[in-house]
Amino acid sequence: MASNKRHTSSSRSRNSSRSQKSVRSSRSSSLGYSSSSRGVAHTAGGGSARSGFQNSRSGYPMSPRVTSVSVGAVSARSRAERVRQSYRMYVIRICVLFGIVAVLLASGVLIYNSNVFPIKEVTVSGVEHLTSAEMSQIASVPSNTTLLRVDTAAIKANILRDAWVQDASVERVFPNTLNLKVVEREIGATVQVRVDKGESVQQWAISSDGIWLCPIPEPGTEQASLVSPQIYEDAANVFQIMDVSYGVIPEVGSACTDESINNAIAIVTGLTTELRDQVRKVSATSTETTTLTLESGVEITFGKAEDIRTKERVCLRIMEEYPGEVAYINVRVASSPTWRSL
Repeated sequence: MASNKRHTSSSRSRNSSRSQKSVRSSRSSSLGYSSSSRGVAHTAGGGSARSGFQNSRSGYPMSPRVTSVSVGAVSARSRAERVRQSYRMYVIRICVLFGIVAVLLASGVLIYNSNVFPIKEVTVSGVEHLTSAEMSQIASVPSNTTLLRVDTAAIKANILRDAWVQDASVERVFPNTLNLKVVEREIGATVQVRVDKGESVQQWAISSDGIWLCPIPEPGTEQASLVSPQIYEDAANVFQIMDVSYGVIPEVGSACTDESINNAIAIVTGLTTELRDQVRKVSATSTETTTLTLESGVEITFGKAEDIRTKERVCLRIMEEYPGEVAYINVRVASSPTWRSL
């Protein structure tokens, strides 16, 4: 009996042990792992079986791996993209601009070499002492040229070579006109120049700045017909320089180098009152003896072109104090003037 009881007890114990193992096995199966998963094995996600075990125990499914990116990195990528877009637009604009310039240059070359805007008329303004024929010859505008191809600088240089021209400009007036604007020198005086070994004189026009302008032919001669009438009109309204020493050789367009002539011009142009308009003749034998002759016949020995204002005031005062009585005044030394009555 005792033996049967022990066998029965041992059998119950083994059954109980099997039942407990079965329960534990079923629990393990329900939790999603087995005893063989306890070893460390890497999964496809880069984790281990142990981490899978922990996730299974938490009761939540495994999530995919998430990479964090800072806000600064996103902003940097955005700025870089904007810079690339701006650069692309800049390159496109530059290419378009170069294309436009190339087209314009090509068009300009074609028009420049064509016969567009031919010069059909040349007009002249500001000229009184030069005739139209003289201006055409002086300007030397090429024939069969256009307003685009004409060399205005060369034409201006040609005009400035003339003694009468003080300044000039050349203007294109589209579609077919070239305008020459001239600023002329004015006749400051006429000079009696001795020629033919001093046996005769020749009349010359000279400007206020001492440039020989032209010889003045005798009125009524064939040479006079080639001269502008304005020259004779102006010459009649300026003072005359006479008694010039023999040896003065005028040249059109050149500056006068004779001291006596330059001294006479400096005296008259330096006068500032009504005395200047009264001067009709100037004897210029030498600078020391330069003498002015007024419309009234009064002679004034002025001497050198020094202290012009002071000498002028002395002359006006003497003639004012002795009206109609003065025939001659000497102001070569302004502080010691002398005068003589009629």
